[in-house]
Amino acid sequence: MQYFATVEPQRRLAPHLHMAIRGTISRAELRQVVAATYHQVWWPPTDRVVYSGENLPVWHASPDGSGGAYVDPRTGEVLPTWDEALDALDQDDDAQPLHVVRFGRQIDAQGVLAGTPEAKRRIRHYLTKYLTKSIGECHQAETDRQRAHVERLAEELRYEPCSPTCANWLRYGVQPKNPRRGLVPGFCKGKAHRREHLGYGGRRVLVSRKWSGKTLADHKADRVAWVLARLAEAGIPATGPAAGDRRYLWERAKPGDPDVKPVTHRILLLINERVTRREQLNQALTELSATTEAA
Repeated sequence: MQYFATVEPQRRLAPHLHMAIRGTISRAELRQVVAATYHQVWWPPTDRVVYSGENLPVWHASPDGSGGAYVDPRTGEVLPTWDEALDALDQDDDAQPLHVVRFGRQIDAQGVLAGTPEAKRRIRHYLTKYLTKSIGECHQAETDRQRAHVERLAEELRYEPCSPTCANWLRYGVQPKNPRRGLVPGFCKGKAHRREHLGYGGRRVLVSRKWSGKTLADHKADRVAWVLARLAEAGIPATGPAAGDRRYLWERAKPGDPDVKPVTHRILLLINERVTRREQLNQALTELSATTEAA
């Protein structure tokens, strides 16, 4: 299945998914799939705080300097490793998943034909407008109640483990996966803890690799062809970096290069180029139609 989707938070900060799907699937089947889809996260429990305040686990380096482990500050006992904590879950018949994620009850499925004004409107209003926005910029808190809601969420997320390597596992008596010196609960640098991400730590834009019908190699070849065409327009011979050709040095542009514009600027340039091409195509179709009617 081909899809393109973006995540937007609702005003109550629950994640909302806009998805464009290519293909033919009945709305009844789509609702059945959504109702039957869920995801379980089997992580150690976090219902009991074991260490807090100044009573935090202490890093104990191994004698050979190859690593170390976190130990109890009073007894010196090594905390259970991440793998040991997962094994304990397997041995507990009453264990429950830490998180269960399901789709909400509301689903609005609309059939849209490609190339129609309605398709363009939905792509513009529900998908592409979020490409240059952070998730925290979609809705601004306008009342004291809304601002307090955001603050409560940010405070809860401060100590909620975001991944197996999160430092917050020390708060619940478990060593994070691949532990290292300097981990402190409540100060994990993971994206999900940041206030501007509202707890969402995944990718903001989701797209299937088959959306365009091309492979990554095809897209790379298209980019090379585009660069060569621009060189040809500038009067530079449109030849690739052939073996033994020392006239040009080809290298991948890095984000910190001074001649690389910011991503928002590059996106606007691409949008402008696409708008210009569409206007040229519409003009050509208009002229073709006029020529046909005259004949």
